[in-house]
Amino acid sequence: MLKDSPFLINEEFYAARISPPQLDALLADGWRHFGEQFFRYNIGLHESELRRVLPLRIRLAEFILSKSQRRILKRNQDLQIIFQPIEITPEKEDLFARHKRRFNHSIPDSLNDFLSFAPAEVPCKALEVGVYQRGKLLAASFFDVGATAVSAIYAMFDPPETVRSLGIFTMLLTIDYALKSGKTFYYPGYAYEGNSFYDYKKRFSALETYDWNGTWINFSSDL
Repeated sequence: MLKDSPFLINEEFYAARISPPQLDALLADGWRHFGEQFFRYNIGLHESELRRVLPLRIRLAEFILSKSQRRILKRNQDLQIIFQPIEITPEKEDLFARHKRRFNHSIPDSLNDFLSFAPAEVPCKALEVGVYQRGKLLAASFFDVGATAVSAIYAMFDPPETVRSLGIFTMLLTIDYALKSGKTFYYPGYAYEGNSFYDYKKRFSALETYDWNGTWINFSSDL
């Protein structure tokens, strides 16, 4: 559903080490990464339809919780939260296997599709937030830490716990971490123009999108 015909961007490179300021600069120019593969593209195929890709970020100083987000935080206040460097464990691999059953297409094989062999430090510093109930892992989210920004890599949750909105919950936890760490931006990743599976990323205040010409603009649902 392209409204016009923008120039095509489809680029990638590989890097084993990226400094925090370098990560900030890449994120600000529309780049993302899985493991050591960095990529950016402005047109994507979604359900057999070409869509404009919308890099998103939240300007943290202006972020305000919505009523629904406050309800999600209250609903999950009985859970235990742990932030730590990323560590892939059998428990997380089991959670990933359950989580990916939610998808009907583009189903990933393993966490290795998103994370490097040393995910806590390659290609950059990265953390995880784990959500537990009486010792059982219900959700986990992985994110990069730059000098002035944090950026989501991948998130997963136990499908039977859908009523808790754990995907949004871990995003809110990461935003809280970023605010307490004095960061300026939180990058939730790409979304698509029009309706798609990724629309949950559009439901945050202080949201901006990249115009693929070097400028971040206030997000509009009309894009």
